[in-house]
Amino acid sequence: MAKVTSKLQVTLPKVIADQYHIRPGDQIEWAAAGEVIRVVPGAKENTSEAKPQPLRLFDQATERQRNRDLHGKVRVAKDRGWRREDLYKRGISD
Repeated sequence: MAKVTSKLQVTLPKVIADQYHIRPGDQIEWAAAGEVIRVVPGAKENTSEAKPQPLRLFDQATERQRNRDLHGKVRVAKDRGWRREDLYKRGISD
């Protein structure tokens, strides 16, 4: 049996959490149902659509870095028609 803390928090038994695939950070809903209280897991969001664009890009960059670290390969950049030094001089008239 779970115990209610002084902050009105309840610990979900691991067996129940595993059975219903409830993970830390998931939303749950408490619903009054007569003389009992129902705990209803929230709908799972599609993780790729739920993340904001900057977070998705960060995750992709992290994965690329992990792969580079794992394989030890560094791709040579293609000739872009500019050099790093050109970036520091742009907008400055000669």
